[in-house]
Amino acid sequence: MSQCTSCGACCVSFRVDFSVYEYEEGGGDVPAGLASPITEHTCRMRGTDHSPPRCAALYGKTGEKAVCGIYEWRPSPCREFEEGSPACEQARRRQGLPALGPHFDP
Repeated sequence: MSQCTSCGACCVSFRVDFSVYEYEEGGGDVPAGLASPITEHTCRMRGTDHSPPRCAALYGKTGEKAVCGIYEWRPSPCREFEEGSPACEQARRRQGLPALGPHFDP
């Protein structure tokens, strides 16, 4: 079972930038209310440029029950983020969560 349904560490650790073509107003699926254009080519998930970051699409409490409110429509950086990857482990450390471990196999 995926740890992502209770973790959410990546959603409160990193900035999320993506192509305007993934943005609802650019013909994509990411809802306009949850992202902002940054340049003519790039959008950013709201809240991810704050310090500390927290994606506006995240619901729940990190490390307990955290879910993406737009999971089916999330942008490519979120789709490509791998559970158990070095970036995942870094995000978990930042949030004081234990490592998934060397034997974790999503």
